Amino acid sequence: MALSELYYWLLTGPHGGHILNMTLERGHLERVIRAIQQLRARFAEPIRIESLADAAGMSLSTFHRQFKAVTAMSPLQYQKQLRLLEGRRLLVSERKNVETAAYANGYESPSQFSREYRRMFGLSPKRDARSTQAGALPPAWPTEG
Repeated sequence: MALSELYYWLLTGPHGGHILNMTLERGHLERVIRAIQQLRARFAEPIRIESLADAAGMSLSTFHRQFKAVTAMSPLQYQKQLRLLEGRRLLVSERKNVETAAYANGYESPSQFSREYRRMFGLSPKRDARSTQAGALPPAWPTEG
């Protein structure tokens, strides 16, 4: 009973709106984090953003807005980044070829994978893998001056 009264006074007080917004934002954050976990677990699969929004209990527009507020990118951009990072890991650590890395990460063609890889890392997948395996830092990672 005392707790209910405390909540009432907090929410009806001069800072009630701020307290309510913090509570709502935390709820959105937790739901976006669940969607991120789903994306991370299934990044190589085609995923409908509508199904992520439904799983998060948000409308599509709210989900996009909240997702971008948390990650600074759209859900599709986030998925693409996960795919490219895993592709890079396969190329460098497991010494897979470009085709294997592309198909293993949900790309329909190695050329699409290579184009997006070059945009993200600044080198073609083959050149980046060779330079990284040789011990050189890729251009996407700044060196200390």
